[in-house]
Amino acid sequence: MKKILIINGGQHFGHSGGRFNTTIAATTFDFFNEMEDVEVQLTTIDHGYDAEEEVRKFVWADYIIYHTPIWWFQLPHKFKQYIDEVFTVGHNKGIYHSDGRSSDNPEINYGTGGELAGRKYMLTTSWNAPATAFTLPGEFFQQHSVDEGALFGFHRMNAFVSLEKMESFHFHDVEKNAQVERDMEQYRLHLKNVFAEEFNSVTC
Repeated sequence: MKKILIINGGQHFGHSGGRFNTTIAATTFDFFNEMEDVEVQLTTIDHGYDAEEEVRKFVWADYIIYHTPIWWFQLPHKFKQYIDEVFTVGHNKGIYHSDGRSSDNPEINYGTGGELAGRKYMLTTSWNAPATAFTLPGEFFQQHSVDEGALFGFHRMNAFVSLEKMESFHFHDVEKNAQVERDMEQYRLHLKNVFAEEFNSVTC
């Protein structure tokens, strides 16, 4: 039995209603729910949560899939609060036990105290920025990708607790040029490609 935890970081705030990320999370849930020998849990941060229960979900899951909009080039405030609270509560409860260093040689091994080894995560993000803002010379993000630029810290956070990164999927230009049907079709194909390979490798 493969266990999937979906975390929906979309929220109601300002002009955002969280609908796009709710659609992504529902698409993910339906994709896995149709499979045999797969169990799925979904946390929608905007609906509230219990930090202790979320720790248990992280420890339970084989795969964690994060869905988040990007606001001002960072995670929404409730999603950041969720991470702060859940990971803090998860200290010595299965998420991490230390920063990995020892007092004998504190200069090395930082970030090796995670307890989620053997588990993997996938990140999806949604942006107002078009994809070309990340790829074209002279454009805003100076040819730094989402994963190596704005979300680099998010990925190191997951590495800190020993989660292994899977291939991300990023939705672009969702405010001025949203094409939800097309975007969900491309995303489902991404899930199919990544997890077909992943599940096959697990069973081999």
